[in-house]
Amino acid sequence: MALPACAARALGPPLQPEHGAPARTTCPRRHSRVEAELAASRPGSVSASVRAGPPRGVSHGFNSRQLLDEPLKASASLAGALRAPLFALLPRGRRRRMNDLRRRWDLGSLCRALLTRGLAALGHSLKHVLSAIFSKIFGPLASVGNMDEKSNKLLLALVMFFLFAVIVLQYVCPGTECQLLRLQAFSSPLPDPYRSEDESSARFVPRYNFSRGDLLRKVDFDINGDDLIVFLHIQKTGGTTFGRHLVRNIQLEQPCECRVGQKKCTCHRPGKRETWLFSRFSTGWSCGLHADWTELTSCVPAVVDGKRDARLRPSRWRIFQILDAASKDRRGSPNTNPGANSPSTKTRNTSKSGKNFHYITILRDPVSRYLSEWRHVQRGATWKASLHVCDGRPPTSEELPSCYTGDDWSGCPLKEFMDCPYNLANNRQVRMLSDLTLVGCYNLSVMPEKQRNKVLLESAKSNLKHMAFFGLTEFQRKTQYLFEKTFNMNFISPFTQYNTTRASSVEINEDIQKRIERLNFLDMELYSYAKDLFLQRYQFMRQKEHQEARRKRQEQRKFLKGRFLQTHFQSQSQSQSQNPSQNQSQNPNPNANQSLTQNLIQNLTQNSSQNLSQKENRSNQKQSPGHKQNDSSSGSSGTNDYIGSVEKWR
Repeated sequence: MALPACAARALGPPLQPEHGAPARTTCPRRHSRVEAELAASRPGSVSASVRAGPPRGVSHGFNSRQLLDEPLKASASLAGALRAPLFALLPRGRRRRMNDLRRRWDLGSLCRALLTRGLAALGHSLKHVLSAIFSKIFGPLASVGNMDEKSNKLLLALVMFFLFAVIVLQYVCPGTECQLLRLQAFSSPLPDPYRSEDESSARFVPRYNFSRGDLLRKVDFDINGDDLIVFLHIQKTGGTTFGRHLVRNIQLEQPCECRVGQKKCTCHRPGKRETWLFSRFSTGWSCGLHADWTELTSCVPAVVDGKRDARLRPSRWRIFQILDAASKDRRGSPNTNPGANSPSTKTRNTSKSGKNFHYITILRDPVSRYLSEWRHVQRGATWKASLHVCDGRPPTSEELPSCYTGDDWSGCPLKEFMDCPYNLANNRQVRMLSDLTLVGCYNLSVMPEKQRNKVLLESAKSNLKHMAFFGLTEFQRKTQYLFEKTFNMNFISPFTQYNTTRASSVEINEDIQKRIERLNFLDMELYSYAKDLFLQRYQFMRQKEHQEARRKRQEQRKFLKGRFLQTHFQSQSQSQSQNPSQNQSQNPNPNANQSLTQNLIQNLTQNSSQNLSQKENRSNQKQSPGHKQNDSSSGSSGTNDYIGSVEKWR
């Protein structure tokens, strides 16, 4: 009898059938039970070899009885391969692959077991550590060596509560700026959100004495009326960023309309086609590129009076005509004092049509501004379009020579930039904030240099002090705060303080820095003056804000006390009216309580009426100091009567 081919390849030489057995032509998996028994009776049969021991690659716990009781099965899975009776009949390569699968399965189970036991050991050790900590903290609630079920539940509840609190804290207060995430938050008060941006001390020692009028800046800006904000943009002071804030970041009833791809925005008054902002991003360079104080004070009133629609930019010839007419009007005025007619002594300028001009500007540290301008000139900036019009005419080439001969000054080194004596970058902030007509414009032969510098510096300080607002590039958040308090206009998003700029990337030694300071000695003194005035104004406004908040809290507490006493007296009077006999027995003189109640209610009504009258007076026009003293005295007398009535009732 010939063995089928699927078994002959595994067993080698074919098995001879017994005498009288039928010939076979089918696979062994189709054998009947009788054929399996006949094959088992032979010593060299497959079943005998299975009974003698498991085949190679199969564990000793293999159940060989299944070879006789069940049909032979071959499975591709790992479990089927371990239990299949024909495992020994498979080819050697397939058996090797099956053994590899089994070893991998054993390795995975081993890793899972190790991981489970490791986590269990870690949890057990963590439990002992936490129990030791809580035993030291709570003492009787837990012990280090033996923790009962109640202590385990308490420990688990505390751990879960702590994890839940951490998760909630991350959602409520994300980031590193949250004060609850700082260790010093529980020992120190919350810091000021307007803390010093230049990492200097918040408290500074003032160097200059300013009056209350110099520190208090409150502009009654009427955007629906004729008020106009004029932005004096000095080069490389962060004016571009501030100008974008003015047109894109202010909460207005009618926001500025800014289109994609256009630098200028349309900032009209509500319901009108007139602008409320005179700046680079609203009206363009209507008075010339980076016009200074002298140009703006002469050009802006004429431009606004001549052109109702500020979007139309006049030509250069038209600008010269406007400035020439303004200078003739100034020279033809009866006042011969040039400083008296200058707007440096006024908080705002007024045009013939009745418009009020509120001038604002931004200043910067002179050394940083100088280096930033040098880097800008290196990239090809020239500002050739600047007019420098003064007294109705631009300067001649002899009065204002050029520092370079080509089209631009790109690629110039810092030494060459500093060596040019006609460089307008030197003391640029003082020159652009002063009234140049006081020193003969750009004609240096009118007066000595020392006297000229003194006049320019004093004029710049005076103009800066009487401006409606000025900010500093190094104090962005404080600049935003003062602008909002001055004009009663709020920004949508806060300003960002950039500590890394192109100027900060320039590495200079101490000698070069000292030379830059000497070249800009007027700007250095002006910036020191401006910084002192700026910080004093900030502290003054903050103190005023705190006092106003304290006054409101006191009024609220007083109002709540009055409401409480009034409701208490009303309930007491109602109870007395309901039980007259009992009240008479307890209180032989009921009219005394009624009189006290009526007096207290009368005093409360008087105090409320006085508070209302004081609020109405504050909302009206500004009063004289005598009126303010009378108000305070009347409020104090009303408060004394109120306290006396309460003490009498007690």
